[in-house]
Amino acid sequence: MARDTVILECTEARKEGKPPSRYVSSRNKKLQQEPIEKKKYNRHLRRHTLHKEIKS
Repeated sequence: MARDTVILECTEARKEGKPPSRYVSSRNKKLQQEPIEKKKYNRHLRRHTLHKEIKS
């Protein structure tokens, strides 16, 4: 399969002592080898924050 399931975790929540928000996404392994970074909503911080791919 060319698609890979990845987990995105908030980068700002741990710095502020809150639980991190996580999202599940997918990517095409052949076209995108670098880690994914997206702006997603963190409900604990009540704002959009940068979420980066973590090792799964």
